[in-house]
Amino acid sequence: MQRIRRALAWLVAVVLLLVAVLMLFLALFDWNRARPLINEQVSTALQRPFAIEGDLRVVWKPEAGERGLSGWLPWPHFSAEQVRLGNPEWAQGDVFVSLDSARFRLAPLPLLWKTVSIPSIELGTALVDLQRLADGRANWSFDLGKDDEAEPRDEPAAWTLDIGTIAFARGHVQLDDRSSKTRLEAVVEPLGEPIPFADIVGKGAADRAAAQDYAFAWRTKGDFRGQPITGDGKVGGLLALHDASLPFPLQADLRIGAARIRVAGSLTDPQNLGALDLRLQLSGNSLSQLYPLTGVTLPDTPAYSTDGRLQADLRDADGAIFRYLDFNGRIGASDIHGDLTFVARQPRPKLSGRLTSQQLLFSDLAPLIGADSAADKRKRGEQDRQPANKVLPVAEFRTERWRTMDADVRFVGKRIVHSEQLPIRNLDTHVLLNDGMLSLEPLRFGMAGGTLDAQIRLNGALTPMQGQLRLSARELRLKQLFPTFAPMQTSLGALNGDASLSGSGNSVAALLGGANGELKMLINDGAVSRGLMEIAGLNVGNYLVGRLFGDEEVRINCAAADLGIKQGLMSTRLFVIDTENAVIKVDGSANFASERLDFTITPATKGFRIFSLRSPLYVRGTFKQPAPGVQATPLALRGAGLVALGVAVAPAAGLLALVAPSAGDEPSQCEPLLQKIRGG
Repeated sequence: MQRIRRALAWLVAVVLLLVAVLMLFLALFDWNRARPLINEQVSTALQRPFAIEGDLRVVWKPEAGERGLSGWLPWPHFSAEQVRLGNPEWAQGDVFVSLDSARFRLAPLPLLWKTVSIPSIELGTALVDLQRLADGRANWSFDLGKDDEAEPRDEPAAWTLDIGTIAFARGHVQLDDRSSKTRLEAVVEPLGEPIPFADIVGKGAADRAAAQDYAFAWRTKGDFRGQPITGDGKVGGLLALHDASLPFPLQADLRIGAARIRVAGSLTDPQNLGALDLRLQLSGNSLSQLYPLTGVTLPDTPAYSTDGRLQADLRDADGAIFRYLDFNGRIGASDIHGDLTFVARQPRPKLSGRLTSQQLLFSDLAPLIGADSAADKRKRGEQDRQPANKVLPVAEFRTERWRTMDADVRFVGKRIVHSEQLPIRNLDTHVLLNDGMLSLEPLRFGMAGGTLDAQIRLNGALTPMQGQLRLSARELRLKQLFPTFAPMQTSLGALNGDASLSGSGNSVAALLGGANGELKMLINDGAVSRGLMEIAGLNVGNYLVGRLFGDEEVRINCAAADLGIKQGLMSTRLFVIDTENAVIKVDGSANFASERLDFTITPATKGFRIFSLRSPLYVRGTFKQPAPGVQATPLALRGAGLVALGVAVAPAAGLLALVAPSAGDEPSQCEPLLQKIRGG
């Protein structure tokens, strides 16, 4: 028994002696002797040149704050000077990363369960050269030579790397990304004094997610996806990869082309680069100019600005999710509010959400169809391609962008201002974009006491684009359509109409230039005068009314129109205006392809009333410059009314469907007129 105790004592003494010798060896060993071996082994593992060119040291000392065995054991503290990591053979230049110094400490106990635990890494001044070729090869990606067959992916790795925090000093970063045509140069420098997180993001955002202080300033310049970029901002000094409760602060103010992007907030999952919580402010000349930067298809607009909260989850299996929440902004002189979600899914990303506007100017909608002025286009940095002699917009829809993403967005506009006298209310539309098919169903709004209801479908997946439109106008009250025209204020009349169009072409002009369809319209119990034409801004109408009625205000019993459209040529099937003095027939056509007019206006007096006009009128010329005048042929018919005018019978039956119920008002005067025409 005594011998066993003696043997154990000797064994313990030998072990302790060996540990002491080992610790003495490690403490006194000149680690610079191991640099060639370390450089060779790391170079072989990374398959690119690696070198520690300066001093290499290892200091063993207990870790402050640790308890138990981990606190008793000494920890190795490594420091290396002048560390270089080279580029792969295909990259330009020799150095990928150059560090003045690198320091870290290693926890010894986790090595027993195959975990390399490094609580912190401190990096000195760094020079980083990032490169990616057009074929996708990037010098920041490492091929460590793993054999997928020998080591199935569902088996755990032999060793686990656990890094707590990374602290860094100043740095200089260059990026040459040929796949996205991006070249950037950035400089990172320490701030004189740290700036509290709340001072940048505001107290409200800081209360939601407190983060470390801002410690470094940065600035950048270059070209981003073909657009010039300049910017600056601030970041934290400690990237906490292990403790997710310590978000990494970010702040940036970037100008990319004509767009300005400002963010302030935090990277909330630094370990996985998985989540963002930022205040995002956007501004620029047109929302469509964000497409090269974001890949999100947005329409042409006037100058815009928005301010909201951006939350991003980059870890979702179906694709990264970006949410722009509670944002407020302006597009032109119109306000915009809402929430949007963008999911980077396959096969196409999708934008969805709900937008509202309290007051939307009609002029701010003009860029959607290319109908804005040349001056507005120049403000957006776009070239005006509208011919001087054309009215219909020739600007082409960017249908090639429609197939890059899908959309499902609801838009509600409380009030749309076309003019102070004619507000449009309660716009409601549902925008759907699916694999190049764009639809607005419904497109509904209220105007002048009535409603307009439309369905629009544009198939951008076809070349040329195919378009369909259905429009229904009901109970548009005349006294509200012309609120400043006194005689109309006693009117009980209304405008009702239907339209259907289909065509092909990549612009409004092309669509209408080859369109097929029809337009039907009824107006009952109104009034007309030269003053009304002046209010409406219709110079040609002013001329015609003056010729027909002089300066008097004339009551309109009914105006009925049935127009057919074939291959862009709109022709009158029935166009009759029944007034208190005469019945007026309009014949002719409007050619949307050539934008030319050819109408003849023929009046016939009622009974024995005196009617001064002795010849028919005409309207010819172009949409841009219509030319009204008097026919050289004398007016032969002077009192035979509808019979003498030879009004068509068949279209009257279709127009009877537009006669709205009276709802307590005076009966429509269009119904007896149409019945009379229908009866021949």
